[in-house]
Amino acid sequence: MSVPLKHIIGEREMENVHLAVEEEDLYSGYNDYNPTFDSEELENDVGFQQAVRTSHGRRPPMTAKFPGTAIGARPLASSFGSRMPLASSMGRPMTGAVQDGAARPMTAVRAAGYTSSLTRGSTFDPLGQSKGPAPPLEAKNEDTPEEKIKILEKKVNDLIEESCMAQSMGSLQLALEKAKEAGRKERMLVRQREQSGNADHINLDLTYSVLLNLANQYANNEMYPEALNSYQVIVKNKMFSNSGRLKVNMANIYFKQKNYPKAIKFYRMALDQISNAHKEMRIKIMQNIGVVFVRMGQYSDAITSFEHIMSESPNIKTGFNLILCYYAIGDRERMKKAFQKLISVPLGIDDEDKYIPSNDDTSSNMVIEAIKNDALHQMERDLKVLAEKYIMTSAKLIAPAIETSFATGFDWCVDMVKSSQYVELANDLEINKAITYLRQRDFNQVSAVETLKTFEKKDSRVKSAAATNLSFLYFLEKDYDHADRYADLAMNADRYNPAALVNKGNTVFVKQDYEKAAEFYKEALRNDSSCTEALYNLGLTYKKLNRLEEALDCFLKLHAILRNSAQVMYQLAHLYELLEDPQQAIEWLMQVISVTPTDPQALAKLGELHDGEGDKSQAFQYYYESFRYFPSNIDVIEWLGAYYIETQFCEKAIQYFERATLIQPTQVKWQLMVASCYRRSGNYQKALETYQDIHRKFPDNVECLRFLVRLGTDMGLKEVQEYATKLKKVEKMKELREQRVKSGREGSARGRREGREGSAGSAGTSEVDVKAVSQSETKQLSPLLDSGRDSGHSSNSTKGERLSAKVRSLPGSNEPYEASSPKELDASYVDPLGPQMERPKTGAKKRVEDDDFADEELGDDLLPE
Repeated sequence: MSVPLKHIIGEREMENVHLAVEEEDLYSGYNDYNPTFDSEELENDVGFQQAVRTSHGRRPPMTAKFPGTAIGARPLASSFGSRMPLASSMGRPMTGAVQDGAARPMTAVRAAGYTSSLTRGSTFDPLGQSKGPAPPLEAKNEDTPEEKIKILEKKVNDLIEESCMAQSMGSLQLALEKAKEAGRKERMLVRQREQSGNADHINLDLTYSVLLNLANQYANNEMYPEALNSYQVIVKNKMFSNSGRLKVNMANIYFKQKNYPKAIKFYRMALDQISNAHKEMRIKIMQNIGVVFVRMGQYSDAITSFEHIMSESPNIKTGFNLILCYYAIGDRERMKKAFQKLISVPLGIDDEDKYIPSNDDTSSNMVIEAIKNDALHQMERDLKVLAEKYIMTSAKLIAPAIETSFATGFDWCVDMVKSSQYVELANDLEINKAITYLRQRDFNQVSAVETLKTFEKKDSRVKSAAATNLSFLYFLEKDYDHADRYADLAMNADRYNPAALVNKGNTVFVKQDYEKAAEFYKEALRNDSSCTEALYNLGLTYKKLNRLEEALDCFLKLHAILRNSAQVMYQLAHLYELLEDPQQAIEWLMQVISVTPTDPQALAKLGELHDGEGDKSQAFQYYYESFRYFPSNIDVIEWLGAYYIETQFCEKAIQYFERATLIQPTQVKWQLMVASCYRRSGNYQKALETYQDIHRKFPDNVECLRFLVRLGTDMGLKEVQEYATKLKKVEKMKELREQRVKSGREGSARGRREGREGSAGSAGTSEVDVKAVSQSETKQLSPLLDSGRDSGHSSNSTKGERLSAKVRSLPGSNEPYEASSPKELDASYVDPLGPQMERPKTGAKKRVEDDDFADEELGDDLLPE
């Protein structure tokens, strides 16, 4: 009974132990493994043995990638107490083993990055960084022939690229030098290949590039014979494919040399060697052939080429050239047909509405904003402007030829344009029709004004252009009210139109509101900084306001834009004169003379400045040159006559005063000066005859009678008593007139003292009126005169009074004749023109100032050019 008891106790103890291990042993299961990995049973595994004998067995073993593992080095124990054969017949372990009917997933034999060698002191290095840096690359041996050839090829390519870059930057000489250097290097390369035995591997593309670049650089430097030789080398080499196209380049060179027959020959040779697949290239060559025929005057052959192009691939330039050829041969009907073809040429341009953003889609609006001013849209705009330019030019050219009158022909062109894709251009054509009338100086043409007035109700752009031209037209006619009205209309239609602002400033200027005029000119410059008319007029306005430094700044800026404008340089000279810097004024006038060497007024001004500096000889030279080009300037004639009297050459002064007598026959002073010169030179008989002639024309002239009495007394003439009686009578009448004037002044003295202030005001008003009249008489097309010019209109009366005073200062008849000569000379000719700075400024600016107010030119805002 004791054994069973022990057995029962043992079972209970084992049960208790088992339960204790199952609940408390945390490290159980680490020695378990899948029986699939049992290598000792592989010999008995049928599937594995079959795999070894088939192709699956020839695959690299899976365990080869993991050296150092100990799967096969020890038997694998299993907690299940039994060993199971491998179930795979494909040479790979199963994904799991079946235990008690439940599938268990297979786990990795080792953790990622873990090897059993870790226990033996190796470090964790999955990337292999412990091996150190990679060994350096093996240096190339540049002494080998292959390496030398490669280096030389690279140098040649670099030289070609540098040559092209230099050409693009405008350094043509440097580009040619680089091209020559590339040619030398390329020949060295060919010799090295031949020496190394690689002559069969010559780089033909590199040779072609070197020769072509060299030929192009020769042509760019206008070394045409060398360029032709280089092209000829390429063309004659049969190894170069498509080299026949270069005959186009050779033809272009012959065209530049004006060797037109040779140019046509090479163009046709190039055309024969280009296949029909390259249609665009063939069209361009045929266009060049047509242009050469035009240069040769063979319009029929040119028409043949252009007509073929218009039938195959029409374009704007060819259509325009075709119209020119028809116009040259005078074919009216074909001109009309060509014009219709021209306006029907498709441009391939998208509608401008494409670039108008919509309010809904933000992303599309951003895209439109990005492409609105990109290079492609700019190219489209340029193409459209070019097409409009050719159409406008064609219409102006053929309008008088296709019909009996210019107006009828232009109307036909306008009707054709209205029915084409260039509907907007019809308005510009009608405005251009009116402008053509104006440029023909047909200002009274009613149709021109009426045509412009019809655009008052059109869209803003056309309305502004028409109103601008109308304002200019009325301004020239001095109808300032209408000019102001249409200037306002143009500004309201387009406030950013600089031409309208300039015309508005002009109308304000003539009303002497200079501050307001300056504001309009400034606004025009803000809208268009290149508006030279606004800048010029602004300078004149500042000069009127006596703001000379600001005026000088305006004209210096304008001179930087218009380097050869004589008007601008003259204004600069006048400003420096006003600023009392005569040397600078002389330098600027010398520049004016360099541009217009035959300008008599600029020469006279130079003489005046040199005279003011005391350089009489230089002044005489410029005054004489001025007289040679314009022998009717009274100021110049007077100075030259006075100069010869001062230098005691009275005989030479006579011809100048006689010239003045012819110009102003009613002025007695010039005839008196002629007689005085005869008297001073000792020719008393001729002087007497001259005084007698003056007395017949001017019987009441006191000075003439006095000299007649003196000469008659000295020469013992019988008419002396008659002349003396007349002299007394004239002097008595003169005294009576002076007494009446004196009594009248004394009687009105009190009234004048009382109304002095009012009289001063009225006198000022009358002076302004006189100046306004003198401006309108002197100014022809331009109403604006610069400062100092008004005084020039009263120069004749001023000088007449001065010369009369000189004559009145002569001695009486009772004085000796010899003593009177030096006294008269001192009184009359010490400085015949008066002080230099006070001399009225007349004539010297007439040519320049006749156009000193730069009005807006007709149609500048309409024509494409």
